[in-house]
Amino acid sequence: MSTPLARTAIRAEGLTKRFGKKRALTGVDLEAAPGTVLGVLGPNGAGKTTTVRVLSTLLRPDGGRAWVAGCDVLADPAGVRRNLGLSGQYAAVDEKLTGRENLYLVARLYGLGRRAAHRRAGNLLADFDLEDAADRLSGTYSGGMRRRLDLAGALVARPPVVVLDEPTTGLDPRGRADTWRAVRDLVAEGTTVLLTTQYLEEADQLADTIIVIEDGSVVARGSASELKARVGGERLSLTVTEAQSRPTAADILSSLGPHRPELDPRTGRFTVTTDHGAQTLEYALGCLRLAGIAVRDVELAPPTLDDAFLALTGQPASAGAPAGEAVGAGALGGGR
Repeated sequence: MSTPLARTAIRAEGLTKRFGKKRALTGVDLEAAPGTVLGVLGPNGAGKTTTVRVLSTLLRPDGGRAWVAGCDVLADPAGVRRNLGLSGQYAAVDEKLTGRENLYLVARLYGLGRRAAHRRAGNLLADFDLEDAADRLSGTYSGGMRRRLDLAGALVARPPVVVLDEPTTGLDPRGRADTWRAVRDLVAEGTTVLLTTQYLEEADQLADTIIVIEDGSVVARGSASELKARVGGERLSLTVTEAQSRPTAADILSSLGPHRPELDPRTGRFTVTTDHGAQTLEYALGCLRLAGIAVRDVELAPPTLDDAFLALTGQPASAGAPAGEAVGAGALGGGR
């Protein structure tokens, strides 16, 4: 009979970590099944990257336990590193080496012979659509290409677990799409991925399970659909045609229920949460029509992951990460 630990690729129980007087982690629990994506969300400084660094053996926790691919991060850090690929917030590539040379170097550091290292580098360059640029200096690569090369390096040893810390920060839409494709391909092959991100669309698209960390603690967990359901209601959005009608429109929308409408002053678009969907929409439009207020467009939509994040943490998601939370490039062989 298999144990719970044998059925998980990543597991943490009660992780704590303090930096001086600051409590970075205050009892983090998480779990990822093999061949799935665990998304880790949280505001800046919430503890996401500290969690990554503990799981990657780059930081020693003050309390709690964690396992990666069945290896204890405290008792068997070498075993964790053998089974883990890490890609940090910043692509860790040597700009003075070509793409091929970067991957060959990592392969040799993992103990592959010359011929096997060349073969592995070539295969990864093909897998990540970098063959045409293989013999160019990586310093000439675009941001998306550098990120793909970094991901390729994290996979040189074919690890069963890959940790991606803010993998698409700073990338253009093409680079983000390429990274998403690479993550989906990994999971399709059975790899487990732990993904930290502040792009909520990214977590919505990729993660099987999501945990939300705030102030070093897990405040919510579940699928994207489950987290959205916790918010409740639907979002009624409409734009009034004339700016002078906005105060009256705000009064009408405020009378629809307990939720106050929000106004984007630039566009004149109101948004209000409703628990009665189409009924509220019909009533609101009727009231606005009676008041002589023209509506340019209207939308009724289910809550988004952004709404769930705001409800759970009290603040909107934002890009970027504090300097103290960055995973250092070159810190671990799998992610270099």
